[in-house]
Amino acid sequence: MIDEPVAPVVRTRPPEDGTERQTLTGMLDFLRATVVLKVSGLTDAQAFSRPVPASALTPAGLVKHLTGVERFWFGIDFAGLDLPWPWSGEQPHGGFPLEPGDTLAGLVAAYEAECARSRTVAEGAGLDERARGEGNHFTLRYALTHMIEETARHCGHLDLLRESIDGAAGQ
Repeated sequence: MIDEPVAPVVRTRPPEDGTERQTLTGMLDFLRATVVLKVSGLTDAQAFSRPVPASALTPAGLVKHLTGVERFWFGIDFAGLDLPWPWSGEQPHGGFPLEPGDTLAGLVAAYEAECARSRTVAEGAGLDERARGEGNHFTLRYALTHMIEETARHCGHLDLLRESIDGAAGQ
């Protein structure tokens, strides 16, 4: 099997003087693009490797995890959509498991598609709108802020993993 390359994407910095919505969604989109940039250029072997021996984290596992988190927070919990649960019964609230047949290109494509769904959900709701998923009471503002934190944290993990794999460092 030949690795399908993941192409770098263009990142756009969020406006420094935008509205609250523009700032929150712009920052999240900037970080989402950073995730893709951090794994672009890796082979599947590199993306599925565990370059930091004390950790089970892999670049591919982080992308898959972030895909599930996008679905969970925006699609399932906030929008109340009837979507498949993103994680297994063994790890019902997340984790970084990979399945046979996963490829980095496939995982990135799924991530980008899930982010597009999340954007659509967010565009159709007000920042003060409450989650529709059963038992949830948070606002869209909270979901966006949480996802900025979650994605930024994992971008930091991707920085460390990427530098450990091939020395690539940067924004």
